[in-house]
Amino acid sequence: MFGLIFLGLIVILVLWAIGLYNGLVRIRNQVRNAWAQIDVQLKRRHDLIPNLVETVKDYMAYEQETLTRVIEARGKALAAQGVSAVSQAENELTGALKSLFAVAENYPQLKANENVLKLQEELSSTENKIAFARQYYNDSVMRLNNQIEMFPSSIFANMFNFQREQFYQVPEEDKGPVQVNLR
Repeated sequence: MFGLIFLGLIVILVLWAIGLYNGLVRIRNQVRNAWAQIDVQLKRRHDLIPNLVETVKDYMAYEQETLTRVIEARGKALAAQGVSAVSQAENELTGALKSLFAVAENYPQLKANENVLKLQEELSSTENKIAFARQYYNDSVMRLNNQIEMFPSSIFANMFNFQREQFYQVPEEDKGPVQVNLR
């Protein structure tokens, strides 16, 4: 009788350990999937930029420096590896695109160009999708990091070498209030 109870407890403990381990694997794969979703949206963004530059360059003959910054920032973003480097490179690209759109405001015929308007709309839509993907990624990272740090799953996380993941960071300059100029 005692042996049967002991065997039952061992089976329950083994099933519980399997559940903890599988939970860690599921969350780690969720983080990887979330990062892949960011990659998909960033690729879409990177593919739109050459079309935008090509469309506006004829109108913006005197703004080659702005166009060059956008192209260089895109190149850095394509080459970046890892959460921190990608985050920094993408934030630089976002700043270059903001500069491009700010300069484009000075060209009435460019603002009225249907191709430019479509590209701006697609980029805006992509930016929204990127923001959502970043939020989902950070939520997934938080769940994984919590599981890695919380007892008793921390025991299995350490035993099977599960690593904490980095959050996708927003640069300090983007954390302030948005400046609205209605002039």
